Amino acid sequence: MATEVAAAAGPGARLPSSPARRDFYWLRSFVAGGVAGCCAKSTIAPLDRVKILLQAHNHHYKHLGVLSTLCAVPKKEGYLGFYRGNGAMMIRIFPYGAIQFTAFGQYKKMIKKNLGISGHVHRLMAGSMAGITAVICTYPLDMVRARLAFQVKGDYKYTGIIHAFKTIYTKEGGMQGFYRGLMPTIVGMAPYAGFSFFTFGTLKSVGLTHAPDLLGRPSLDNPDVLVLKTHVNLLCGGIAGAIAQTISYPLDVTRRRMQLGAVLPDSEKCLTMVQTLKYVYGNHGIRRGLYRGLSLNYIRCIPSQAVAFTTYELMKQFLHLN
Repeated sequence: MATEVAAAAGPGARLPSSPARRDFYWLRSFVAGGVAGCCAKSTIAPLDRVKILLQAHNHHYKHLGVLSTLCAVPKKEGYLGFYRGNGAMMIRIFPYGAIQFTAFGQYKKMIKKNLGISGHVHRLMAGSMAGITAVICTYPLDMVRARLAFQVKGDYKYTGIIHAFKTIYTKEGGMQGFYRGLMPTIVGMAPYAGFSFFTFGTLKSVGLTHAPDLLGRPSLDNPDVLVLKTHVNLLCGGIAGAIAQTISYPLDVTRRRMQLGAVLPDSEKCLTMVQTLKYVYGNHGIRRGLYRGLSLNYIRCIPSQAVAFTTYELMKQFLHLN
């Protein structure tokens, strides 16, 4: 999801090719992606909490809609209730964002070099592979974060991140318990990350090719590199997020229900991805089941993508990655 178009960068803009400098470049790239992910997720943490409560039909809020839940959470749990589980999210999202942004660039190079594929197709493939890589590396933290976010004040099963790790490991089959719901997550992440990178990259390249003066500006750390203006990043990111989320949302609902497993009364009916999809569809239908909470995700898309792209762009310039 890099927001720059590499124009003819002069020799002075290139880093020395020594191993130490290459390693340092990777480190700076990791930091840029991690910070961008943390800023974006912190911005939309309240909406993420509500989404989890609605997706898994928490019995305290299952009769409510998005706006009603947004009003009910602070009344029942205080405003800090919106950030329940956010500590685990931050621990997860820094490496997730770092891995995803960095892996996308590396996969693009690898696909172009080894397969000879470039343009829109390699952007779609690289995005899918980067998303899957980041998910696999950080999934246990996402599992713990979902469990903590699903809890409601006065009805606690876990006292914190460490306690949740210990409980899941002890009572749910060791390490296998941390990867419950991984398959629908991978299946859902492939189209989500792929179409997100693909849509944003396509809009970016088309915009900077046909209207560079209107939509772009020179990078602060390298005038030879053209980057999107902030409000254009917002628009392109929002469109990309909305399209990707619509395609993959039923699998996101499936993933959440499988992750929450033992804390749901109907967990024995949601042991596999296919079972869970059938159960949700059979009992709740499409709009109130497979796509429950989607409107909230559309509301999340624009601010989340705006913060992610803007922060990543600023961090790349601040860390001289262009």
